[in-house]
Amino acid sequence: MKPRIHPVSRPVVFRDRAADVAFLARSTADSGERVTWEDGNTYPVIDVETSSASHPFYTGSRQVLDAAGRVERFRRRYGTEAPRG
Repeated sequence: MKPRIHPVSRPVVFRDRAADVAFLARSTADSGERVTWEDGNTYPVIDVETSSASHPFYTGSRQVLDAAGRVERFRRRYGTEAPRG
């Protein structure tokens, strides 16, 4: 890698306000707000609205779409028939 062209990566705490969860990860993002982590060190903290702790895909509370019903509705609306074989 070329020197002095890449941003500095540092430990940052990401705090999910919706799930009241925080996790420590490496990032190039910085923040003026600081928080003391479980290890006793102080890290920049970035508040996020959605993380894997609160996103429906990861929590299992997502809605299951009826793909077959959607295909049939499309075919009825536009007059295409299902291939017969």
